[in-house]
Amino acid sequence: MLTDFEPVIGLEVHAELHTQSKMFCGCAVVDSTSAEPNSAVCEVCTGMPGTLPVINQRAVEFALRVALALGCQVAETSVFARKNYFYPDLPKGFQISQYELPLASDGALEFDVDGQIRSARVRRVHLEEDTGKLIHGPGYSLIDYNRSGVPLLEIVSEPDLRSVAEAKGYAIGLRSVLRYLDVTSGDMDKGAIRFEANVSVRGRGLSEFGVRTEIKNLNSFRAMLRALEYEIERQSGVLAAGGSVIQETLGWDESRSVTVSQRGKEEAHDYRYFPEPDLPPLVISPAELERIGAMQPELPLARRERFARDLALTPYTANILTSEKEVADYFEEAVKVAPALPPSRIANWLTGDLFGLLNEIGASIHDTKVSPGSLTELVSLVEGGEINQSTGKMLLAEMVRQGGSPREIVQTRDLSQLTDETAIEPLVDRVFLDNPDQVELYLGGKTTVSQWLFGQVMKAAGGKAHPPTVQQILLARLAALEAQRRKS
Repeated sequence: MLTDFEPVIGLEVHAELHTQSKMFCGCAVVDSTSAEPNSAVCEVCTGMPGTLPVINQRAVEFALRVALALGCQVAETSVFARKNYFYPDLPKGFQISQYELPLASDGALEFDVDGQIRSARVRRVHLEEDTGKLIHGPGYSLIDYNRSGVPLLEIVSEPDLRSVAEAKGYAIGLRSVLRYLDVTSGDMDKGAIRFEANVSVRGRGLSEFGVRTEIKNLNSFRAMLRALEYEIERQSGVLAAGGSVIQETLGWDESRSVTVSQRGKEEAHDYRYFPEPDLPPLVISPAELERIGAMQPELPLARRERFARDLALTPYTANILTSEKEVADYFEEAVKVAPALPPSRIANWLTGDLFGLLNEIGASIHDTKVSPGSLTELVSLVEGGEINQSTGKMLLAEMVRQGGSPREIVQTRDLSQLTDETAIEPLVDRVFLDNPDQVELYLGGKTTVSQWLFGQVMKAAGGKAHPPTVQQILLARLAALEAQRRKS
């Protein structure tokens, strides 16, 4: 059934800007998941009569960073408006947002989908204030206004996404750009980024859009993807059965994995927008745009292309390394301090072994006790043959737990690799003497036993023997036994 229909998806992304103070007052921005409820509020952000808002200059600067990164046209003059609706977590009875004259419009975002670069247009980027937070209990609801008035940046795409995979790529790509620009924490567990999805389906090959629904307040990638999958399948089923999709606002019920109707879809006139009378128009000068443009960092896709081109990394590895700015910075520092090492070897240890160990303990690259210099020192020890791969992995695990210099640990614990043939030959001989049945199996034609014998020699050497040397001596000994048997 799904093959007969094509989804049309647009995303509205709300990102909390991590300014020190709120959008229109001097209250501190606090972690709404841990701060004492209603401890960061004042007359302005709770909508007391007679108070006046003042625009947060830092929030405007953050918004301009995003607008320029997305290639938007920045309006010389934009206007804040009152968006009127009544809900318990909206203390003023309206939200200060932007409507007819937003800060920026007509941009685009390039993003990755399974190794292919796609693009979606961005309709608008505008500033607004966040609402409070409702806390529901058995028979009651409480309101925490700490989040009320926190600066929000809304980024609205055109309906250019044609699959759940494209929606995922767009969302991940946009979050990465926002984090590279250092305008939001991007911490979705704390609501720093939230999604609203506009979804419709149409017969494949048709150009006219179908009736859309809007799914509100999706606060994780997982919730967004599952909601999209469900809604696309639901609408396709309705159309396949000859029914009609109703335009409405939906919520996502995580426990039942279904979308649920909340209300009929609002139109702009339902909010009775009008210019905020207490705020003057926001005017952006060319000099301000030029100043912010000169501060823009290298963005994820450009960095990915540079890593692949200049450092001879595969596109897949370059993508992993550049998905988070902290990881890319760590890698570049490691390459800088060890220019003699192949960048691909550093990348392999970073994305494979170090990432795996950090995931096991729930840590990030920001938290690790392994500095870029320590990682490259470890890689140099392995590449130079001073320790083998197995010892290197064991050593890295210890460094993740306790930190320290890998070279000092090797010297203190005598972990240097055995490369002297005269030290390895007795170990091979002992393994042969202790395991005559396995040696006999090899001589009888079961050559795969050599790998088991190899493992026993490495075990006898405490994992410190040089694997190629062990393999060379082992196979030479076995060949000599075969030759002796043929003669006899």
